[in-house]
Amino acid sequence: MDVLHYHQQVPTTAHDRVCDFSRLAALRAQQPQRISWSMLFIKAYGLVAAKIPELRQSCIAWPWPHLYQHEHNVAMVVLHREHQGRPWLFWGRFHRPELQPLIDLQQKLDWYRTAPVEIAFRKQWQASGLPGPVRRLAWWWTLNVALKKRARRTGTFFLTTLASRGAEIRHPPAFLTSNISYGPLDEQGRSRVTIAYDHRLMDGVLIADALADLERTLNGEIAQELEHLAATVSSSNADISVRRSA
Repeated sequence: MDVLHYHQQVPTTAHDRVCDFSRLAALRAQQPQRISWSMLFIKAYGLVAAKIPELRQSCIAWPWPHLYQHEHNVAMVVLHREHQGRPWLFWGRFHRPELQPLIDLQQKLDWYRTAPVEIAFRKQWQASGLPGPVRRLAWWWTLNVALKKRARRTGTFFLTTLASRGAEIRHPPAFLTSNISYGPLDEQGRSRVTIAYDHRLMDGVLIADALADLERTLNGEIAQELEHLAATVSSSNADISVRRSA
């Protein structure tokens, strides 16, 4: 309810691009350790946002309307968890994902998916039990006053997807400067990638360029890291086989 409340206060517009990830999908399938598409996307988008200052800016309403630029990227990834017999949505936080190895990002995601909710999402779980006015006051303070903590607490960009369920989210409902989603791959390895963004900060041309850069980054730096991971594992397995033979 809090996310949707603040989403209504941000004039977001969504644009999408159909991207070819056939080679990336093939490289991902070769990995001995599964790497989630979500982790590929947040690292790639972190690399893109590091080059585009507007993607790290926020419109601040108090004490007067002004812009604030966050120094670093913080990715927030929506996670579905079953807790106490009911479905819950939580946010997994990834600081500066563009600087982290994919293996480390995946390990943190696995922890968010399996650790007890009271530990992995302690503050979110505690805040959910507070009265509405108290929660809204805390949100307002974070979004408008505690600006250096805003990115750490709420993120600079947001990722949500239903690709694993065969569905698309055409306008991600969030309040951050940019909110990304991607759909399932078709038979040709193509996926529709969407960015919903704060239209007060940028226009569609910048987002179209960001989508193109995101596709290049996924098929470039991210694909190269997957190739390196596969080569490293193959080399390690070969060394083990040689030692056993000796």
